[in-house]
Amino acid sequence: MIVRVLVGLVLVVLVLVTVAYLCQRRLVYLPSDEPVPEAAEVLPGARDVTLTTSDGLMLGAWFVPATGRDLGYTVLVANGNGGSRLHRADLAAALRAKGFDVLLFDYRGYGGNAGSPSEDGLALDVRAARDHLVGDLRVPGHRLVYFGDSIGGGVVAELAVEYPPAALVLRSPFTELADTAAEHYPFLPVRLLLRDRFPVAENVRRVRVPTLVVYGAADAVVPPAQSRAVADAAAGPVTVVEIPDADHNDPILLAGSRVVGAVVDLVS
Repeated sequence: MIVRVLVGLVLVVLVLVTVAYLCQRRLVYLPSDEPVPEAAEVLPGARDVTLTTSDGLMLGAWFVPATGRDLGYTVLVANGNGGSRLHRADLAAALRAKGFDVLLFDYRGYGGNAGSPSEDGLALDVRAARDHLVGDLRVPGHRLVYFGDSIGGGVVAELAVEYPPAALVLRSPFTELADTAAEHYPFLPVRLLLRDRFPVAENVRRVRVPTLVVYGAADAVVPPAQSRAVADAAAGPVTVVEIPDADHNDPILLAGSRVVGAVVDLVS
C-alpha cells in the first residue's frame, strides 16, 4: 500500500514537472489579443513603423516624437511580459511631454506580430528596434536611453552589454528570471526547467552607464529585494527610486511623475 502511494506521488510530480516544462513560455509570456490601433489614433503626431529582425520577422512599432523642448534623446522601450505597445502609450505620452522621442515596439508573438516569444527571440527583436533608430532614423547611439519594463529589463540589460546606451532605466527588474520564478513556484525545480534566463544582475555588472532602478515597495510579482540587488550590482552610477505602497502593475510605476522625472534627471 505504501509503495503504491509513493509511486502515485512520484507520477504526480513527474506530470507536474513535465507540464511545467512544456508550458513554461505560456506562463512567462502573456501577449494581449487586443488589436493595436494606428499610432496617431492613440498619440497624435506619432507614426507607425515596421521593424525587420535578422531572422526575417516584421514587427509593429510606434515612433513618438517629442513635443515642446527637445532634449535630444530617444527612449527605446522594451515592454514587460504582458499586453502590447498600446499599454505603454501613457509612458510614451509622459516621456514625449518632457522632450524625449520614444520608440514603442512589440516583441514577436505580441501585438499581432508573427512568431513565438523566447529570450533569444526578444534579443533579436530589440536589436531590430535599435537598428531602426540608429540606421534608419540616424539617432546616435550615445543619445539612446534604454527603458526596460520588468522582463524588458532583462532584454535591455543584455542589449546594453553589446551596445551601451547613454543611460539605462530598469523598472521593477528581477535579478534573473529563475529567482522570481522560484518565489512563485517553490515546489518546482525551476532552475532546472527554465529555458529562458534573463540574467539582469549579471549583465548590469558589465555595463558602465548611468542606471536608474525603479521599483514598488509592495511589488507582489518581483520581490523588491531583487530590484535592490540589481541596483547594487550595476557597474555604473546608480539612482534608485522606490515608490511606497506600489505593486508591480500600478500605473504610477510605469508612467508616474516620479519615474518620468527621474528619467529626465538621469540624462540631465
